[in-house]
Amino acid sequence: MPFTIIRNDITKVRADAIVNTANRRPAFGRGTDQAIYSAAGREKLLAARKQIGEMKRGEAVVTEGFDLPAKYIIHTVGPRWEGGRQREFDTLASCYRKSLQLAKVLKCESIAFPLISAGTHGFPKDKALEVALREIRSFLQDNDMDVSLVVFDRGTFELSRDLAGEVDRFIDERLGSRPKYSLRVGGSFYKRPVKEDASSNETPYPEEEERIEAAKESVPVYDERPIGSAGLDQIMKEIGETFQQRLLKLIDERGMTDTEVYKKANLDRKLFSKIRCNPAYRPKKKTVLALAIALELDMNETTDLLARAEHAFSPSNKFDLIIEYCIQTKIYDIFEINAILFDHELPLLA
Repeated sequence: MPFTIIRNDITKVRADAIVNTANRRPAFGRGTDQAIYSAAGREKLLAARKQIGEMKRGEAVVTEGFDLPAKYIIHTVGPRWEGGRQREFDTLASCYRKSLQLAKVLKCESIAFPLISAGTHGFPKDKALEVALREIRSFLQDNDMDVSLVVFDRGTFELSRDLAGEVDRFIDERLGSRPKYSLRVGGSFYKRPVKEDASSNETPYPEEEERIEAAKESVPVYDERPIGSAGLDQIMKEIGETFQQRLLKLIDERGMTDTEVYKKANLDRKLFSKIRCNPAYRPKKKTVLALAIALELDMNETTDLLARAEHAFSPSNKFDLIIEYCIQTKIYDIFEINAILFDHELPLLA
């Protein structure tokens, strides 16, 4: 996928370019900067850095990668956190923007970032993440490049407290209050609460019983006679839309282009082309969900699209519950959704 979040040591990441959170002056410091100098070869990298001289905050320059697996090191000077009063957000955004533009000029196909300024510079981690996701998303809307956000450990990654708390509450509520049984009604499962007083002759939930009975009346009655070959042929002719047919219909209904869809879904163009060109292609569940997010489908539409690719939601799977939460709360930014999934140590979409 074009954008991903990974847990790794950035000096070990194989990419055309890695980004270093550099000092303003030619000297190696702490954190990511120190690790990159050590892995690349201190003397060689320091000599190259001295040729560049002092840098401004928000600026980006390039040196050779030397002993690193990366071809280039893009050095950028992030802001120190001063309470948000010294244009820190603008400076941090500039670090990402100029680094990405420089990688484009260098014809890089891949680039790896640390979470700039979130370490020794004291930038709040959740706010640093928001800036990173916004700038990378903006760049990828008009450019093709594999971009990785590299997180060394959990201490360097943090969602906003409000969002993290809401997601955790949703998961806890759904996993902690499962109904004891379900009744299949009208083609879907109706979740029914358990009677608290089993000895009573009264129905503790009369309104629920009424809904069930009403739903039962709407269930179609099928002819129970043997189907036979002619009947089977007729059933096969009436098979519903395939996943591909339904997907392309949804794209047309929303007036979106293929490019808009696969970019918003964070999908590789070649993968989307396979889906477009092969009627029998069966995508992975994560790919279907990424497309559902890109098309901003509601839960019913998403469930239907999953079923057409022979997948389903699980009511006891945290990954599925997070996707359900995002759809219900209309979070259709796949970068933000992947950050939530990463925070819960779950696979990312697409």
